[in-house]
Amino acid sequence: MKPALVTLTIGQSPRSDILPLLLEHLPEECIAHAGLLDGLTVEDVAQQFAPQPGERVRVTRLQTGCVVCLSADKVERALQCRITELEQQGFEIILLLCSGQFASLWTHQALLLEPDRIIPPLVQSIVDSHQVGIVVPTRQQIDEQQVKWRHLSKAPCFAVASPWQDEDAALAAAAQSLREQGADVVVLDCFGYHQQHRDFLQKLLNIPVLLSNVLVAKLAAELLV
Repeated sequence: MKPALVTLTIGQSPRSDILPLLLEHLPEECIAHAGLLDGLTVEDVAQQFAPQPGERVRVTRLQTGCVVCLSADKVERALQCRITELEQQGFEIILLLCSGQFASLWTHQALLLEPDRIIPPLVQSIVDSHQVGIVVPTRQQIDEQQVKWRHLSKAPCFAVASPWQDEDAALAAAAQSLREQGADVVVLDCFGYHQQHRDFLQKLLNIPVLLSNVLVAKLAAELLV
């Protein structure tokens, strides 16, 4: 039986850092995996997706562990081509494993789950008037994130911590920054963050910490029932 759902990452598949989390909510036999950078070397990625100065970026990690910055516009164009291919292959649900904003992705009939469209209104309904702190991997992403979270009752505060480099030190610094900015609920808004990051921050701050990928995985699981 062909899987009904395919995950699509802007990096390389399968995402070993995300897969265990997804499998807590989704049956393995129902999922296939695809990646925008599958089969590419670091040199290939730089040649095809390197951002220009001042350009919006996406950050992901290759299977080798190498972290790469990608041009957001080039990623979006390539994602649309890949989405069209996956829909033609018969997948009914395409789960995008990236929390960045994309302006014009579309499908004909398949259900495209874009975290950027799902997570902000869901978080808004959960947090009400609380001060939300958003953690992102790079400082370059904060301007875009301010637009993404503009409908929260209070303007969010931000902290930066890469989920792939110097995790504990970066998260501890992020926790201190969020505490100083008055955050009383935190969102880890990158699919590279996982349960250990959430637990680490929650222990330091003693406030609720939400994982974007968990919220989306639970929704995808409901659609497969």
